[in-house]
Amino acid sequence: MASTTHPHAFHFERAVDSYWEASADPLGIETPPLKGEESCEVAVIGAGFTGLSAALELAGQGVDVRVLEAGHVGWGASGRNGGFACMGSHKLSYPTMIRRYGLAASQRFYETMRQSVALVRDNIQHYGIDAWATADGEVTLAHLPSRVQELRDEQAYLKQTFGDETEFLSKGDLKEQGLDGPGFHAGLKGKVGFGVHPLNYVRGLARAAAKAGAKIHGRSQLIRWEELSDGHRLHTRDGVLKARQVIVATNGYTPEDVSTRHAGRIMPALSSIIVTRPLTEEERRAQGWTSDVPSYDSRKLLHYFRLLPNGRFLFGGRGGTDASDHGDAAYRPMLTKAFNELFPAWRNVEITHYWRGFVCLSNDLVPYVGPLDERKTVWTAIAYHGNGVAMGSWSGRAVARLLTKKTAREELSPVLTRRLSRFPLPAFRPLYLKGAYVWYGWEDSR
Repeated sequence: MASTTHPHAFHFERAVDSYWEASADPLGIETPPLKGEESCEVAVIGAGFTGLSAALELAGQGVDVRVLEAGHVGWGASGRNGGFACMGSHKLSYPTMIRRYGLAASQRFYETMRQSVALVRDNIQHYGIDAWATADGEVTLAHLPSRVQELRDEQAYLKQTFGDETEFLSKGDLKEQGLDGPGFHAGLKGKVGFGVHPLNYVRGLARAAAKAGAKIHGRSQLIRWEELSDGHRLHTRDGVLKARQVIVATNGYTPEDVSTRHAGRIMPALSSIIVTRPLTEEERRAQGWTSDVPSYDSRKLLHYFRLLPNGRFLFGGRGGTDASDHGDAAYRPMLTKAFNELFPAWRNVEITHYWRGFVCLSNDLVPYVGPLDERKTVWTAIAYHGNGVAMGSWSGRAVARLLTKKTAREELSPVLTRRLSRFPLPAFRPLYLKGAYVWYGWEDSR
């Protein structure tokens, strides 16, 4: 694995101490480790949103598919994220995207993001998943008075370029809609996103995939990969899986020392979350925050937050570059301080859970869906830039359809399929990240 991570971040033998783990419904299916030598048509590495969506699609087409997961279902980002099924999945600005890929391709990508959110809603309803889904809507909040006009400009740009109708919220509107706080000066409300319980959702996908015929092997970490003329041999501690084709669906947890085709192409970045005890109605009113709409501020090193259905409050943020256990403990006070500053009425409220995980960045700052070799036997869907609930679900299905030729590459936006380029001098990725955080911190203060 690249030096942007630390071995402490890969304790596959134990679950992360998150609120989602504490509150999730049981998985309800067996996912035994791979034992001995087995074979299949397609092997999927990673039992998260992407891998399970791919497995669900392949099994539905009658393909013999097996999933290898190093931990348990949803162990990685899929089970520890903030539960935002929202627009996003890129860090490339729209003007730059249009210059690089063209207006039509960028508009298709924007529509894909809309479709990805709708797919999550459809999956929840179709498979009867108790995902604690909220009503539709997501809000960007101006964290400085200087950002208010930027939100107005963004509203006009989204309507003109993508036909997206959003609602501008003044400071008074925020108070009226229960989105108030001393650090919020205006908002821009979209109609598409919603909140979910991500671990319940990913476990629901696992049950659906297993019912369709996919075999899921938990506690089956990939430790060696042999590429042969007639396929691939994937070695775990207790078994070997031979497959004609492989889908790598591990996003920020992709092992670059084993999956060498990903080497130098991705950058894991830390995101951290705290969750409070249940807040009383009086406490919510005292802060002025009574809405359950998923929200985030206008910082580049953004904070994201939402009121959960049982009255708890989730607050997360990007930042930190030390993935060790020491770095884990050191970052909690920093995140708590940011929470107290934005929600001062709750500064004495007990925080019951704190955890971290990786989001995944690409050099191109957009996701990639497609093959990784000329023979088209190794595939991936990756790099959602912190918005993988929706895009991971959509991209997993998409890569499976590309593999089986159910969908042609030309049917997807070139934003997603053009390339997964390498970072220049990839050994210096930790320095790139630290430098970016310094720059973003300065920009966020202006």
